Amino acid sequence: MVKRRLAAALVTATLLVASGCTLPTFAPNGADEPADPGSGSGKAAAAGSPAQWSPCPDVPEKLVGRAAAGMTYECAAVAVPRDWATPDSGETYEIEMIRIRSKNQSNRIGSLLLNPGGPGGSGVDTAVYLSFGQALGGLPTEITDRFDIVGFDPRGVGRSSPVKCISSEDQDASFAADPDPASQADFDEVAALNKRIADGCAEKYGPQLPYFSTEQAARDLDALRAAVGDPKLTYLGYSYGTLLGATYAQLFPQNVRALVLDGAVDPTETYVQGSEAQAKGFERAFTNFTNWCAQAPAKCPIAPDARGAVTDAMAKAEVSPVRGADGRDATAGWIFIGLISSLYTESGWASLAAAIDDLQGGDAKGIFDLADQYTERKPDGTYTNLFDANLAVNCADTDDAPTVEEIRRLQSEWREKYPLFGAALAVGMLPCTYWTGKRDPYPAGQAKGSPDLLVVGTTGDPATPYENTADLAKMLGVGQVLTWEGEGHTAYPTTACIRQAVDGYLIDLKLPAEGLRCPAR
Repeated sequence: MVKRRLAAALVTATLLVASGCTLPTFAPNGADEPADPGSGSGKAAAAGSPAQWSPCPDVPEKLVGRAAAGMTYECAAVAVPRDWATPDSGETYEIEMIRIRSKNQSNRIGSLLLNPGGPGGSGVDTAVYLSFGQALGGLPTEITDRFDIVGFDPRGVGRSSPVKCISSEDQDASFAADPDPASQADFDEVAALNKRIADGCAEKYGPQLPYFSTEQAARDLDALRAAVGDPKLTYLGYSYGTLLGATYAQLFPQNVRALVLDGAVDPTETYVQGSEAQAKGFERAFTNFTNWCAQAPAKCPIAPDARGAVTDAMAKAEVSPVRGADGRDATAGWIFIGLISSLYTESGWASLAAAIDDLQGGDAKGIFDLADQYTERKPDGTYTNLFDANLAVNCADTDDAPTVEEIRRLQSEWREKYPLFGAALAVGMLPCTYWTGKRDPYPAGQAKGSPDLLVVGTTGDPATPYENTADLAKMLGVGQVLTWEGEGHTAYPTTACIRQAVDGYLIDLKLPAEGLRCPAR
């Protein structure tokens, strides 16, 4: 950020941990062959014009098999300049939106725009999932009765002029590779794969690469605010979505009504600092998982030594990996991705324990289910563009990526400090080191002139560690911290305490009591 951002979900031959990855883990968006950026339908409204909505019940039907009861679904697109520095160039990207309205809506306040994180997560898909109501983990009726729920895919993501420059074969190789390539030969092999991926994206998109930056997307967000007809923005951003929202608040403080930033990214951190913070966060979350295993052995078949079981499984996989039903070998890399996936929610802990137990018995299905859910790998072996977009955004934002030599040194140092995650997070910085596109780092300062913002943090969050929460609030100068003493990535709308605090802010612009800490349950 500009200072920088965490090593967000990076397609490295080892792992990708998201500066936010999405929450919940979302299904593929079905765009098997994304269009080339800029090759839109031509039906999008121009930036500054009202959106032209049309019914699209096929979207929830395709995602989950049905629409939510009592909800209507409409879609629209807005054409935005590829480069907001030259808005009259005539070159545009199309930003796709979905608007979901409750048939019980009354006393409408406006639109609630949302971003699920990633970068690379689909806001269109997320809005659909959240429309199914509180009982299924969606938004409470207090919100859907007062707001249109508007999800959007940011530029380069999903349906919005998507970036696609990594082959399925390279993604498989990336995820399968050793998370901690210790020998120089193994490290060089991982580095060569990352360079090939970066070079391929540069060859395909060239001068467009800096246009996928967070600052460009934040300017798109203001065009979307205008398109839905709201004089000021009401926004819910998860994980990387907090960075997008914070950038917006700095660029357009006068256009802010209310921003909820849940799962904070700290824009003041350097790229290396952000990566190390994630290593620490995942190590802490994994320790919490192992403590749970020891305390609940009836639910954890790899108790009492869950850490030993996981590390043993990865060590065995380096020598003799279990083969999955689709012919893939459950290498240490795939196990590691499954581990990362399981730590995003506390409910994933039991799935991890069962998957490692099954793997010990020669069955890799559980590990591949966890890994494929996280990577959005489809049954036919293809991928959505989640990680193509993630790479393009992260590297456009990053102008202080370390050298290969520095990464090699940090790999060794962090292995000692964070035994399971440190080396992998160090190696995870390689893609942006090899990125040849120009950089467009985001701002990292106060949102002068903005009203108060709500910054939500979870004490056990692995991907956006809790310490980021106060740092982001302080940087913005208008942020107030709300704490959830729970596990997993992001908090709203998990418990009644969190829901009431966030809903009161979104609806009445009333901040919760300063220093409020909501219990885990």
